[in-house]
Amino acid sequence: MNKSNVLIVCALEVETQHQLDDWEVIYTGVGKVNATMNMVDRLTDYNFVKPGLVVNYGTAGSQHYEYSKGDLVDCTRFVQRDMDVSGLGFKIGQTPFEEHIPIILQSDSDFNPIGKNALCGSGDSFVQEKTMGDVVDMEAYALAKVCKLYDVPFISFKYITDDADGDAGSDWQENVEKGIEVFKQKVLEELN
Repeated sequence: MNKSNVLIVCALEVETQHQLDDWEVIYTGVGKVNATMNMVDRLTDYNFVKPGLVVNYGTAGSQHYEYSKGDLVDCTRFVQRDMDVSGLGFKIGQTPFEEHIPIILQSDSDFNPIGKNALCGSGDSFVQEKTMGDVVDMEAYALAKVCKLYDVPFISFKYITDDADGDAGSDWQENVEKGIEVFKQKVLEELN
């Protein structure tokens, strides 16, 4: 794998600090709907070659004892932490009436220079209390699902900015810009 067939997907430009100019990058905006819409647009755009690997980079919170602010975590499993149709007998995280998509999506990427294999719980809310996932974000599940449906290998790397608690908002603002150097060193250098 090399940079010529890798697509990097991020929610916000502030997360990359304009340091990925020599890579193919798309910015989706925040949330599962924006991520889905922009990922589908890119994978179905006939002006572009289908990537051999989609790498999601972004920021996240974590309440997991193993991950601290400043860590770069590889996410290889993805769940919708805000999908709750348990009132109709479905499991938390399960999308009703989907037969061929498991509750937890598994990365099918052979590339993973970190190897911790965290579970990322994606949802359209900024987490400040206990929730599903080792790491919590707002886009990775949607990106993983689109890539699964379009048969493109996907992996996600998240820089931990906060503890997904009452201080999450201020911690995220303080730390959002710090992760790009770690991502470049631990991930992108392995792809060159």
